[in-house]
Amino acid sequence: MTTRRPRPTPIARSAFADYRFPPEVIVVAVRWNLRFGLQSYRDVEELLAERGVEVFGTQTLSARLMSSTLGCSRLNARLHEPRRSLCAVRGVHRTGEGEVPMSTSDTLAFNPFLPEVHEDPYPLYRRLRAEDPVHRSALGFWVLTRHADVLAVLRDPRMSRDPRRSERLELLRSSTEVDDLLASEEAAPSMLFVDPPDHTRLRALVNKAFTPGAVERLRPRVEAIVAGLLDRVVGAGVMDVVEDVAYPLPVTVVCELFGVPEADRDRFRAWSRELVRLLDPLVAADALERALQARLGLRGYLRGLIAERRAYPTGDLLTALVAAEDQGHQLSEAELVSMCVLLLVAGHETTVNLIANGTLALLRHPEARASLQADSALAGSAVEELLRYDSPVQFTSRHALADLDIGGCRVRVGESVVAVLGAANRDPAQFPDPDRLDLARAPNRHVAFGGGIHFCLGAPLARTEARIAISALLARLPGLELGPQPPVRRDTVTLRGLASLPVTFPVPSGRDAVRSDG
Repeated sequence: MTTRRPRPTPIARSAFADYRFPPEVIVVAVRWNLRFGLQSYRDVEELLAERGVEVFGTQTLSARLMSSTLGCSRLNARLHEPRRSLCAVRGVHRTGEGEVPMSTSDTLAFNPFLPEVHEDPYPLYRRLRAEDPVHRSALGFWVLTRHADVLAVLRDPRMSRDPRRSERLELLRSSTEVDDLLASEEAAPSMLFVDPPDHTRLRALVNKAFTPGAVERLRPRVEAIVAGLLDRVVGAGVMDVVEDVAYPLPVTVVCELFGVPEADRDRFRAWSRELVRLLDPLVAADALERALQARLGLRGYLRGLIAERRAYPTGDLLTALVAAEDQGHQLSEAELVSMCVLLLVAGHETTVNLIANGTLALLRHPEARASLQADSALAGSAVEELLRYDSPVQFTSRHALADLDIGGCRVRVGESVVAVLGAANRDPAQFPDPDRLDLARAPNRHVAFGGGIHFCLGAPLARTEARIAISALLARLPGLELGPQPPVRRDTVTLRGLASLPVTFPVPSGRDAVRSDG
């Protein structure tokens, strides 16, 4: 019998052994990685050997236990005999009757990292809603997929957004990397991860900049940016919707709001793309290291920008926040930096995904697209439906402050709950024929922007940018079609978006065919 070493946390072994695949089968995603929290390759090898699974070779996997902020450790494991085309590998359980191959086809578990789920999560969501709508992960967190349950949790004051209220926090501190991250976040967490009264105070400082009235005043500038972006590509006949429109539009808008110089925006883009990985419940070790370095780089840059605004005030949002810190002591410098990181990154990432996902959905549904092209008055309801149909943010977490009942299940204080927004937005109990793209759908009470006190601050701006961008794409490039290269999904799961969306279109005649270098 193999002698096992003591574990630094009691959850590690049971989490791996009890993960809710069929009892004798362990499936890992070679590319997308599961969350188990074992500390080394030997831990994995020993445990798999005990369970009768043959192990050979090595492939680095990074695993992190789930909270909102997570621990990371390296695993090296590869299971015997690949059997599926989607990067899953099969274990063989030895029983008294010999070796019995086990299929995962009847397995029901929330695993957004499997490639087939990453590409299209909605079949899994449908099954979870029907068979196990309040799903208990073997790792101890709850997964909600019904609209009513998700909305109730988002609005419930007994549910905290603060990961420090999770029972898992102390377990995560066994990771040096996470210790460093938590120490810096605890000094001044952003309003995304705090509860009242701090959340109320912090949100009040920036609410006015993102009201519908304030956003409407930005409309002419948004329209001008979109026109300029399309001028650059209209004569080419090909473009990448992500690179040419969906990304540069919201980045330009939010950087102008904060007064980030145009020369610095490439650096900001690089930092942001690494930072958003920290929102996922699993990050590979190398990606985690890059994300933490990006976080340090962006925070250092912002401290310099804040010092500049303090010395030379302007009329931008950053100057207003600096004034709030200086005059009213409502905002510490650490909170100011965290606020800027949140608004700069969250202020564009959701919109990038909304524009890209929405354009792809329209290209795949030509009847819906034709209806929008024929009636521009549909733009508002169209964006709401695109938000619902393929939500740019797929899930969010909460932590119970008291024992409570959710869908007949008892959630204990300190336990974590994952509210799957993407699943709630396809719930037939709320949305008739939920898998149909209906641009005139009404009512449309989707939860793509969350709910309760943490409802997305930037929702009015994201809606405005998407309406203008998508309408302009269809008007300026009426023959838009998917290109010969397929769309490529981003490798994140909390944020659902595209890394690339190649399209083609006929080159318009006349002045619209002139390609602008401006």
